[in-house]
Amino acid sequence: MYEPIRTKSVHSTMAGTPCDFPHRSREEELDIQLAGHLAALLAVTDELRALTPSADLDAAAQRLAGEVSRLRGGTPLRAAPAADDGDPVALHRRAHALAGRALVVAASRADTSAAILSAERMDAHTAALADPRELTTAG
Repeated sequence: MYEPIRTKSVHSTMAGTPCDFPHRSREEELDIQLAGHLAALLAVTDELRALTPSADLDAAAQRLAGEVSRLRGGTPLRAAPAADDGDPVALHRRAHALAGRALVVAASRADTSAAILSAERMDAHTAALADPRELTTAG
């Protein structure tokens, strides 16, 4: 009535054989996530630097680049901002959100330096959004 099963069960073959692909540890995954969030924050910071140049943004970009290179083991790729017609409010909101994500990951992996930097960037972007004069000082 029924055709017999001619192949081995997936469950039985997986239980006895070693993995064919490498696995990352939780710490490695968190490092990758944190480096990605900080690299995205660096890109937005570079866009803001093109729109509203300031010493604070320059220092933040250097510190972010340092953290990304520490986590990834190399110099981060930096792209030149595309145009000077971006919206500073939207960029500050985006940077604030990225810094928040980086802070969550940095806290979960107990990375104090990245957590402090992320919190400082959140505060800076909150202050920039609260003070409209900072948003209109295009360079």
